[in-house]
Amino acid sequence: MTRSRLSLIRKIVFFVGLLVIWQALVWLGFWPQYIFPSPLGVLQKIARGIQNLTFVFGIVASMQRILIGFGLSAVAGILLGLALGRIKILDETLGSLVLGLQTLPSICWLPLSLLWFGLSETAILFVVIMGALLSITTATEAGVKNTPPLYMRAARNLGARGWKMYALVIFPAALPSIITGMKLGWSFAWRSLMAAELLYVSLGLGQLLTMGRDLNDMNQVVSVMLIIILIGLVVDRLVFAPVESRVRERWGLG
Repeated sequence: MTRSRLSLIRKIVFFVGLLVIWQALVWLGFWPQYIFPSPLGVLQKIARGIQNLTFVFGIVASMQRILIGFGLSAVAGILLGLALGRIKILDETLGSLVLGLQTLPSICWLPLSLLWFGLSETAILFVVIMGALLSITTATEAGVKNTPPLYMRAARNLGARGWKMYALVIFPAALPSIITGMKLGWSFAWRSLMAAELLYVSLGLGQLLTMGRDLNDMNQVVSVMLIIILIGLVVDRLVFAPVESRVRERWGLG
């Protein structure tokens, strides 16, 4: 049996075990089901939400927001990180500000965003962008600063200058750090989006959570929470994990 198949079996056994424990706790009746729903009730809620397209529209709305916000933050973060890593005066001034802002939890941008933009799509996108931007920027900057000087000297001797130095030497050398920063940025942006959608009246997974709370529908609350977790796992396993593995293999890091 291969290692990957054994790992898959372990994961399946683990999650099946969690479901069994969950259902056993429901049968024991420690809490009423309107407080602690059963796995069957949650699965039925998910099935109904998919069948009537409520969950589908919520997922699509949230994914549109995260893709736009994360895409903008990735482009801006990489460009800013490249500049901070190579331009000393920017690193000493703007770099200090970026480092300080990174210590601020991304959810703290929400009140400021609401005051600036009101309850709007722009406010949500701003929170998503700020949630990912700083992590991507600092990771890119670190990758640039850790580029081996030997690579730089060799490239200069071969005539690389300006944008060619960035495109052919600096960016590829910093790519492992950039991928790590984007992975962290995605997780921060995803959490920021859910927090922002909790206060927003338009459709989205966060708004479905709020609806479940207002209706005292614990099945919907848990269902949406599971969907949020599942999307995070899918993005990590199907997007970032393969890219990370490919980059590490290409750069001889694993």
